[in-house]
Amino acid sequence: MRATTQALIAVVVFVFFLPTTHAQTGNISEGLALTPPMGWNSWNKFGCDVREELIRQTADAMVKSGMKDAGYQFVVIDDCWQVSRDKEGNIVADPQRFPSGIKALADYVHSLGLKFGIYSDAGSKTCAGRPASLGHEYQDARQYAAWGVDYLKYDWCNTGTQDARAAYALIREALNASGRPIVLSICEWGTAKPWLWGKEVGGNLWRTTGDITDQWDGKKDGSLGMLTILDLQVGLDSFAGPGHWNDPDMLEVGNGGMSDTEYRSHFSLWSILAAPLIAGNDLRNMRPEIREILTNKDVVAIDQDPLGREGKRVRKDGDVEVWAKELKDGSRAVVLLNRGSAEKQIAVRWEELGYPGHLSALVRDLWQHKDLGKFTDQLSSPVAAHGVVMVTVRP
Repeated sequence: MRATTQALIAVVVFVFFLPTTHAQTGNISEGLALTPPMGWNSWNKFGCDVREELIRQTADAMVKSGMKDAGYQFVVIDDCWQVSRDKEGNIVADPQRFPSGIKALADYVHSLGLKFGIYSDAGSKTCAGRPASLGHEYQDARQYAAWGVDYLKYDWCNTGTQDARAAYALIREALNASGRPIVLSICEWGTAKPWLWGKEVGGNLWRTTGDITDQWDGKKDGSLGMLTILDLQVGLDSFAGPGHWNDPDMLEVGNGGMSDTEYRSHFSLWSILAAPLIAGNDLRNMRPEIREILTNKDVVAIDQDPLGREGKRVRKDGDVEVWAKELKDGSRAVVLLNRGSAEKQIAVRWEELGYPGHLSALVRDLWQHKDLGKFTDQLSSPVAAHGVVMVTVRP
């Protein structure tokens, strides 16, 4: 009996100290990005011109500008931070641009109460021709975890005949195996319809289109202006929810290609879409008007509503559109959008919001930060050219 007991104890001790496997730990990505990620990414403003001091100064500015208080968390370095691999195959950061190394930079970002993000690519090279992760997925994921990375943007350049779903499933498995919870941003441009499989492979957000440009509609050169991308979101709302979001690409607010009125529209529409709010401007040199747009807590609250419903277009009449989003408390957020070049009167009827017409509801203007009073059946308001009126309707 004594020998049997000792053997049993030995087995228990052996099992207790076995290395923890992925099957035992489950998916450590669960619980990430329960609301759309908010932060900043270097690409839209700086492209390949990234360096250590820029990232540190941006993290400082995120705190000092009030953006951290408004909910922005992630400071993400996009392409061009990496230059080579060492003899063991480990990814090497540019020593001239990042002399202190990536871990020291991540530590600094963390010291401010923020989170740190980095970039790679599923192919043989990144979009800027730097070393990518093909064949090094687990090695790179371990390196990111050791550095303290919290967010990975994973691009789709130079991928040849690779299968997108399999490639993104592989990097999520590698990130999970690293033991660190890391948000996975699938940057596949919508080519393989990642909204159909992104959640299943452990993606937390996935790009639904090609790259945004800092233009109202993009008609002049055929590029993806803000409205072009907005139109491509119609019909995708059912695929988004807590932990898995449609991503219409990063914000252009403050980069100079649109007016402040157009930037307010851009920010309002991304918020009602429950889109990731990833700023792409120079946070160190923001005009007060741009800061006010990015830190409008009433509008941010619509994006971050814990129900996690993506808003949808409920009416389109030429240049006039109405977008609506259900909120956790049963109220609705509404954007009246005027795409035209002259002011227009735009109305929304309660029945378009899923309410009976006889309902009395309190309406609050989220840009004027004031209650407009109680309304029955509908709300009608003048809307400036290229502008929005954004309200909440609370029964």
